Amino acid sequence: MITEKQPGAQEEPLSRYVQRQTRRAQAFDTRRPWVWDGLLTLCWTTAAVTDAAGGWRNIAPDPSVPVWLVLAMSLAFSVPLLWRRRHPIAVLSVMTCASLLSNWTGAFLQAAFLQLLVVFHITLRLPLRTLWWTLALITPPLVVGAIRFPQGSWDQQVVPTLWAYAMAALLGIAVRSRKDHTAALVDRARRLEVERDQQAQLAAAAERTRIAREMHDIIGHNLSVITGLADGGRYAAAKSPEQAARALDAIGTTSRQALAELRRLLRGEAVRDPQPTLADLGALVAGVRTAGLPVRLEIRDEPAPEAQPLAAGAQLTVYRVAQEALTNTLKHAGPGAESSVVLSYGPEEMTLEVTDTGGPGNDVIGTGQGVTGMRERAALYDGTLEAGPLPTGGWRVRLRLPLEDSLS
Repeated sequence: MITEKQPGAQEEPLSRYVQRQTRRAQAFDTRRPWVWDGLLTLCWTTAAVTDAAGGWRNIAPDPSVPVWLVLAMSLAFSVPLLWRRRHPIAVLSVMTCASLLSNWTGAFLQAAFLQLLVVFHITLRLPLRTLWWTLALITPPLVVGAIRFPQGSWDQQVVPTLWAYAMAALLGIAVRSRKDHTAALVDRARRLEVERDQQAQLAAAAERTRIAREMHDIIGHNLSVITGLADGGRYAAAKSPEQAARALDAIGTTSRQALAELRRLLRGEAVRDPQPTLADLGALVAGVRTAGLPVRLEIRDEPAPEAQPLAAGAQLTVYRVAQEALTNTLKHAGPGAESSVVLSYGPEEMTLEVTDTGGPGNDVIGTGQGVTGMRERAALYDGTLEAGPLPTGGWRVRLRLPLEDSLS
């Protein structure tokens, strides 16, 4: 049955077909090397024995060599090919003895050229310095044959054969170089794949850390503000329903803001949306004041707006550190505490200092993940963060970040 070629179908290029079949043959040889070795040895042994039946006399200088000796030499040239991959030097040594005897007796068996296969495998598998030993093995039989049965000048009998062995060696070097190059490419591809997976894992871990840090800041701060508003609203409910209603409105507004920020964060929109900057510190302080904590904000030596001393990421770090410090004050400082936020600019660095008057439970602030997250944020921009109790009571968080001009 003749099938028509589909329209638009393209025939496989011959080179690609040959490469595919070669890879299949190599894979089979890797799995079952004895099959190929056995077939090759059987093929050449048959050819050598066939030549030993009488064809060798057509070119032999001395056709009177006993047939049994010719047969023995033919087997010595062909049978050792079975071990040419594992023990090429030993195989070449056995063939050298047979070649020496063949040239000495005048048989000049053509099976001696099977040594080319062994030279190829020596070049392919052993260090290249082994070629000197190979040359020392194949040269004596050629010299003996040229001396015992001279035909023209001696170099006409020796040099062409040496060139044939040199071509076999060069072929082995070429194949070896190609295999080494391919192995290097495969190893490089494997290492690049491992590095790619590692980079992906590191990126995923960094993203998880970023999300966890942002969630900690958003949820922790807003819940603390909500708690303060709820406590204030409860006390105001009996005396001033209007203040209680305002507290409830503030709780609703804070909750909706927190939910909106969490949605943007979990959807990956927080990176694209505008992030809090230094200009939002006033709103942050106002929200904390609403929750019941008296906070004073002071900005010293503020640069001109067009100066832009800090990148957007660094400004977010300042905002989050202030947010975390005020949140800790809300949670731990106790009733009656007061706080201050001082932002000051120097010639080379910006300093944020958040202090509070504190209370009996204020000494546990530095033991949680919040301070660790603040230090990690500061380190991202070559900054430092110090957090600890004050000698007079209370707590202080100090952030130092280098200005953009000092980094250039």
